[in-house]
Amino acid sequence: MGTFKLELKLRIDWGDLDMYRHVNNLSFMRFMQSGRVNLWEATGLHKMYAEKNKGAMLVATHCDFKKALYYPGSAIVKTRIAEVGNKSFKIEHHIFDDQNQLCALGNDVSVFYDFSENKTLPIPEDLREILSRY
Repeated sequence: MGTFKLELKLRIDWGDLDMYRHVNNLSFMRFMQSGRVNLWEATGLHKMYAEKNKGAMLVATHCDFKKALYYPGSAIVKTRIAEVGNKSFKIEHHIFDDQNQLCALGNDVSVFYDFSENKTLPIPEDLREILSRY
C-alpha cells in the first residue's frame, strides 16, 4: 500500500481564496473530499451505497498545511489507502501545486457502514481486497 494510484487535478477558483489571496484552509478540505470521493468511486464504494445502502462513512479528517496554493493554478490531489482495519480504513492525501511542490498532507478515517441499520460493519473480504489495490 505504498504508491498513489489515484490522482485528481482541480482548478483553483477565485472563490477558493481567503483575504490573504491564497487558497483558504477550508478549500484544502474540499480538495481532500474530492480525492476521497474519487477513491470511493474507483473502489465501488459509491455503487455499493447506491445498491445496498452500505458504504463508507467519514469519521475523522486532518490536514497539515505545508505551502500555500494560489490563483491561478491547480491543486493536484493524490490519494491512497494507508491502512485497512477490521471496520475502518485510513486514507492519505498529498496535495501538490502546478510545480509539483507538496502543499498539504491529509489523512481521513472512514468506517464501513450500514446506513439502513445505522451501525458499523466489518469490511467484507472482497472489499478489503479491492481497497488493498489503492
